[in-house]
Amino acid sequence: MRTKPALVFLAIVVVVFAWSAIGLVEKAMETAKNKNIAANKVADLQQQKEKLASDIGKLNTDRGIEESIREKFGWAKEGEKMIMVMDDKNPPAIDENAGKKDFFSFFKNLFK
Repeated sequence: MRTKPALVFLAIVVVVFAWSAIGLVEKAMETAKNKNIAANKVADLQQQKEKLASDIGKLNTDRGIEESIREKFGWAKEGEKMIMVMDDKNPPAIDENAGKKDFFSFFKNLFK
């Protein structure tokens, strides 16, 4: 057992086993990382499930249906008034000289 070829063979076997062990450790770390990602997804899906269950429960009532229709379509009951805010497509032009003041305009405005 103490011959050089036997020692070289044993050294090669040890290196192969060490290399395999390192590969297994890397795979275990990757698996742990994937497990954490999956656990986070499960938690997110659980929250989404609870929200959807509450929305379904809300839509099973007349008040919930009415609220949903009002929100989605902007409907109002009889006798209610609605206010619609619309953006102006043509905003007024801004005078570039309005914000500028020079030395003489200060005195002009002072004595007006």
